[in-house]
Amino acid sequence: MGHREDLLEGAKQCLLEKGFVGTTARDIVNASGANLASIGYHYGSKDALLTQAFIALMEQLGEGFDPAGEGAGGSLERFRAVWENFLRREEENRPVWSASMEVALHGERMPQLRELLAASQSEGRKGLVSMFTGVPEDELDEADLRTLGAFYQALLNGLMLQWVFDPASAATAEDLTEGLRRAAEGALGKG
Repeated sequence: MGHREDLLEGAKQCLLEKGFVGTTARDIVNASGANLASIGYHYGSKDALLTQAFIALMEQLGEGFDPAGEGAGGSLERFRAVWENFLRREEENRPVWSASMEVALHGERMPQLRELLAASQSEGRKGLVSMFTGVPEDELDEADLRTLGAFYQALLNGLMLQWVFDPASAATAEDLTEGLRRAAEGALGKG
């Protein structure tokens, strides 16, 4: 690996261990073995590097989900399978979730990060809708992303928050599935 890749790996390690606010440029240099000047040369700034590291971590998180074969797209079985897969990796993903919460709470102090994440929300929503429905990402339209994508993203963010604050009382995949079933029945007047 070159300095650019080493810096990115070091920044990812620091994000997971120290978060955005607690990570200094020297921390990244120590974790990567690169030199301080290489941060500016390759990324422009420590914040730009941390932003790229965070996006890389989120992409890695998304790559770990594969609900294929777990119920028909859009079914309660698929819904439960996606959440089970997500929660199965809760312990290893908790540092990434914590970093996500830090971004949400301190985003105004990191405008470049906030802009990049806002721009990438559509891609994240695409991935979520595709996972839950089985519809390929390239077949989804804006209405899918604004409605289903926002719905699944809100559930994901809320679930992450529950698990970061109090895993013992956080919702399980079964809880979410039963909650969705009951909410749908109530909304349709079948309860």
